[in-house]
Amino acid sequence: MKIGFIGLGVMGGPMVGHLRAAGHDLAVWARRPESAAALVAEGVLLCATPAELAARSEVVITIVTASADVEALAFGAQGLAEGFAPGAVHVDMSTIAPATARVLAERYAERGIGWVDAPVSGGGQGARDATLAIMAGAEAATLARVRPLLGVLGKRIVHIGPPGAGQVAKACNQMIMVSAIQACAEAFRLAGAHGVDKAAVLRALAGGSAGSRVLEVMGAKMVERDFAAGVEARLHHKDFAILMEEAARLGAPLPVAAQVWQQLDALMGAGWGRDDTASLLRVLEG
Repeated sequence: MKIGFIGLGVMGGPMVGHLRAAGHDLAVWARRPESAAALVAEGVLLCATPAELAARSEVVITIVTASADVEALAFGAQGLAEGFAPGAVHVDMSTIAPATARVLAERYAERGIGWVDAPVSGGGQGARDATLAIMAGAEAATLARVRPLLGVLGKRIVHIGPPGAGQVAKACNQMIMVSAIQACAEAFRLAGAHGVDKAAVLRALAGGSAGSRVLEVMGAKMVERDFAAGVEARLHHKDFAILMEEAARLGAPLPVAAQVWQQLDALMGAGWGRDDTASLLRVLEG
């Protein structure tokens, strides 16, 4: 397929590699053209605008930071909508507000263009290993068209429901995961207050009912005091802003998430937004 790709960061870079290895005809657009220099050197086409990228693509995949970024790429000046032909599909793998996804899907549908919100879980390692979990919000026929592409990037693709539903699932994922990171931080803060060997505590917990991928990865980072970003904490802060806004709009009580949101606020206030979310331990240490 002729694929366009936007978002060449920690996640997007490896995803482009998998799509190319699968034999797809790939082109890219980059807000900072220098970020695409290595791909251009390998013969990948760098388009001048999102509209130009859309005009030569059957499907465009985006994975960027926030709702406003996706809106600008889709319907801003020289955006994707200006270039797409009817029948094309925009697959957005960013983490954005469900309401934004629904509105973009409706606007595209008026032009005969398909939409899939397909946020992912698995981080940079999952992107490199092509083992991402993909949560899809789309009409069934639209998802069926792009499922082979998603299968190149992840090992589990679940159709959650109509447009926007994928983003609802991603909000649930982030709420559980980051709350678990906060629980790890509190556990290791308690262990530290007692003066016991935190590495031994980690080994013990990993073998019991508290064992989890979050404990394995984030607990190890806390024990080793490795706060270099796997995923920058500012992105989890952004994700919690989305889910807490949704909770307020719907009147859905999320008491644990609200407390974690406050801790993320404190983390941001301390200037650790570009460090790893394991920095929630440092927040507790004061």
